[in-house]
Amino acid sequence: MKMLAVEFSSDHRSVAVLGCENLLAEKTITEGRNTAAVQLIEETLTAAKTSRPEIECIAVGIGPGSYTGIRAAIALTQGWQLAAGVKVQAADSLEALALGRQIAGDRGEITFAVDAARGEFYLAKFELENEGVRKIEPTRLAKRDEFEALLESGQPVIGPSLAEKYPAVMEQFPSAEFVGRLAARRVEFVEASELEPVYLRQIDFVKAPPLREIPPA
Repeated sequence: MKMLAVEFSSDHRSVAVLGCENLLAEKTITEGRNTAAVQLIEETLTAAKTSRPEIECIAVGIGPGSYTGIRAAIALTQGWQLAAGVKVQAADSLEALALGRQIAGDRGEITFAVDAARGEFYLAKFELENEGVRKIEPTRLAKRDEFEALLESGQPVIGPSLAEKYPAVMEQFPSAEFVGRLAARRVEFVEASELEPVYLRQIDFVKAPPLREIPPA
């Protein structure tokens, strides 16, 4: 089965084409929200010598991370499924990041982190084993003080776009390749219309007041 994987949860946005778990092509750009997503997909398909009709499944990284980027990836996936009826799988972007490090040779307990803005960080801890990765602490929001205390404790932390401010963090970005590899190991599929970004905050909104009638001057 040929699969298209899309990972837009960070400023390093990537697309990959895989045949089962074999990577056929991957392209990454670092333009963030200025990414020309359709062009990136077409270039990756061309590099993989694969046509659109050959894609049977789309795997999409659902974060945590850039809400705008993830929503864009989900919208692409929804449109593709609606038009072509492809299968869809969702992948945790931090789990994909953990799998990438496991395949690179890392082992042991490692915390993966993403800046959640507002002085908070998404954290998830995985055990990287010879057989694969195992989540031992679910993704959660942590305050800055807790995150900085974690770094001071010397525990290994890996994540995107953090090293400049926090040199103790190993800089690493989620990759479409490993979103696809995660998806290739699973058999469950989802409806694209049901996809949602990983977003742990309660969504707050303020109801607009009723319109006032302003008498004529």
